[in-house]
Amino acid sequence: MKFLDLAKVYIRSGGGGAGCVSFRREKFIEYGGPDGGDGGNGGDVWAEAVEGLNTLIDFRYQQHFFAKSGQHGMGSQMTGKSGDDITLKVPVGTEILEEDEETVIADLTEPGQRVLLARGGNGGWGNLHFKTSTNRSPRNANPGQPGVERTIWLRLKLIADAGLVGLPNAGKSTFLAAVSNARPKIADYPFTTLHPNLGVVGIDGYEFVMADIPGLIEGASEGRGLGDQFLGHVERSNVLLHLVDGTSEDVATDARTILTELEAYSPVLMKKPRVTALNKIDALDDETIAERRAALEAEIGGPVLLMSGVAKLGVTEVLRALWTQIEPTRRAARSEPEAPWQP
Repeated sequence: MKFLDLAKVYIRSGGGGAGCVSFRREKFIEYGGPDGGDGGNGGDVWAEAVEGLNTLIDFRYQQHFFAKSGQHGMGSQMTGKSGDDITLKVPVGTEILEEDEETVIADLTEPGQRVLLARGGNGGWGNLHFKTSTNRSPRNANPGQPGVERTIWLRLKLIADAGLVGLPNAGKSTFLAAVSNARPKIADYPFTTLHPNLGVVGIDGYEFVMADIPGLIEGASEGRGLGDQFLGHVERSNVLLHLVDGTSEDVATDARTILTELEAYSPVLMKKPRVTALNKIDALDDETIAERRAALEAEIGGPVLLMSGVAKLGVTEVLRALWTQIEPTRRAARSEPEAPWQP
């Protein structure tokens, strides 16, 4: 299935049915009076987060969603049938935006969350409503209210506990494949990863979800390479794993490039807990490892772990460091009372 994380959708709620102008006409009833029924209400347009979806590919092939309009009122005080609602099924983690792609309408982060996107029009009153002591034969009725038409954007942000960031060919996909059952594409050329991948990682009897996004390069915030369009998928992460290619001649500059792009994208990402690891140490001697580790620690101002995704050296220590950052968030989520969600 092709991965799609942004889709433009056109929606329209149903219009209300018109009220009816009708009079009771029966044998032996000379003055039956008005009996026009009301029009039915138009259908609403809803969005609902459901489990089992991880892409917006369905909205590539259908972009228009129109709810049914209500039926007109009828004689004998019969109200028209209300139009059926329509529900957009979206993956958990979907943001719904206005047409300007900036204003957030809703952020659906829990399964079962629903949000009303367009309310259907009310049905018009029939002439029965207009009967008074001085106007016993009203010949007017209300038309139904029109539906609401709008354009929205759906933007998927994957929900993961840990996010992988780094330059192309830093070994992110290799690491994800080594610690989970995910099978991302791995090759010895830049930008092998073209869309995010998710993997479930286990360590010491615990499990968490890790997201791998395409590599960043200098100027990604300005659109170079694949740009920063995929950084939204690690925004929800509790911790970032920054992998630095140990075979690079200047690991400090590589690390600074990533940190600069994260800061240009969002200060929120820069404030997230971050674990930095020097990767591919199986290809280096001890002296080079010590030298580049020291340079990297001086650049980021913190500790640097050593690992090799291919040889699976130091992988357990990296996963434990990630879990140390994730576990307090899990504990806090368990201790919070679960409030009922209201649409």
